[in-house]
This record gives sequence, C-alpha cells and structure tokens, in this order.
Amino acid sequence: MSGRPLDVLEASLEEEVTVRLKGGEEYVGVLTGYDQHMNLVLEDDEDTTIIRGDNLVSIKP
Repeated sequence: MSGRPLDVLEASLEEEVTVRLKGGEEYVGVLTGYDQHMNLVLEDDEDTTIIRGDNLVSIKP
C-alpha cells in the first residue's frame, strides 16, 4: 500500500476504518466514499455519516 493519503483511502474503500477528528471524537464505520478534499462517507448498520476532510486528524484502515 502506498503512503499517499488518497491511495490509502482507495485501498480502504468498503473496509472498516477508524477516523479521529480534531475534537477527539472517533468514528468507526465502513468507508463507502471520499473525494479529493478527503471528505469521507462512513456507513454502519444504521447510519451514514459524512465527515469533512478539514476536521480529520487520522484514519486507521
């Protein structure tokens, strides 16, 4: 896996990821989409969450 952020996101599509935000919140879900600004779409059993890329601190595939 390449170390470039968008390559990591591409490799993580349809996989479970953990996302940490600037405020310390963490979200866990299946990465179902992203864009060039690293805005993310996460889904879990009940919800779809859209996270703005400028709030991200880390993404763990």
